[in-house]
Amino acid sequence: MASLLAGNLPEPPKPTIMRRTDGVGLFYEGQFSLVFGDPECGKTWLALCAIAQVLTDGGRALFIDLDHNGAVSIITRLLNLGVPVETLGDLARFRYIEPGDTAELFQVVQDCQEWRPDLVGIDSLGELLPMFRASSNNGDDFTAVHARIIKPLVRVGAAVVVIDHLAKGTESRQTGPTGSPAKRRAVGGVSLRVRAKEAFTPGRGGTAYVLVNKDRHGGLRAASPTGDREPLAAVFTLHPESGDELTFSLRPARDGEQAPADHAAPDLVAKIAALDPPPKSANDAAARIGGQRQAVLAAYREWQQNLGGTGSGGRYRNQGTTPDQGVYSGGSRGGTSSGTTSGTTSVPRCSACREPMTFAGDVEAGRHAACAEGGLK
Repeated sequence: MASLLAGNLPEPPKPTIMRRTDGVGLFYEGQFSLVFGDPECGKTWLALCAIAQVLTDGGRALFIDLDHNGAVSIITRLLNLGVPVETLGDLARFRYIEPGDTAELFQVVQDCQEWRPDLVGIDSLGELLPMFRASSNNGDDFTAVHARIIKPLVRVGAAVVVIDHLAKGTESRQTGPTGSPAKRRAVGGVSLRVRAKEAFTPGRGGTAYVLVNKDRHGGLRAASPTGDREPLAAVFTLHPESGDELTFSLRPARDGEQAPADHAAPDLVAKIAALDPPPKSANDAAARIGGQRQAVLAAYREWQQNLGGTGSGGRYRNQGTTPDQGVYSGGSRGGTSSGTTSGTTSVPRCSACREPMTFAGDVEAGRHAACAEGGLK
């Protein structure tokens, strides 16, 4: 403590594991990180590509398979990513374990105290907790399992990357992974949201957006675009090559690049559609229907898209349908109060978010009121 107070503060850690094309890593050495998202969004592929990179660099990696992927599947994927057979067969470099009980898992953790891997991938947290009869929704349960399994692996200096699932609830999806907030609080590295752009399928690869949900040390967030609560850290792509070979790329976000919003909740879209008079902005909608702000913003954007450029003040009574199916009521153009819209029109788009504009005030200003207020960027 005296040394620290004397000004000998160490430099903040930098993420060095799973490097982007600009050299900035996603994960921190000696820290616990979470990777979460919907099924088949590329979470496990991202972890395996990180392992492949560590092994290619001459490091040591461990994969704890609790999600029943199977040894054949995991080894085949790593071979397809170009990891040599001799490396995967060398216990000093790589280890795979599918523990059958807690005793076997404790033995793996104990072995790591001497072996000291550089990277540990755990797939998944949703299977780890039940192994200890622990609930994902109980903070004390998670904390106990974290102290017994994850923390000892972190203490040997490994980047511990744990895969988790995204919550199903509309508002909780905006916050992060399913279950207790204690998970996110325990993250000492990063919590990354993975959102599929192109589905990961055998023989065709896939693409996913990687967003910063939490970055305790700020190194990855500092190297990502500003302005979003969850900035786009990288675009992850798996490329099929000749035969079964695969390569991957992890590039940083380009200037102004953003990941598309998560699908809006139909119930929130319906609530916005039912507002009378219609909301003038996303902020107006949020104030009137309540709920988590980010979820309301996504619903507002989808509601605007459903309007299809019908004119100021108008709205469709049966929201969620396409514009030519919705019965238009009010507005300055696009049909009568009892008629059905037909044909296509040139829809003015917001200069900030490029989404359609339907209110006269927005069209005159050239951007949505919500964008001008800073709600949508």
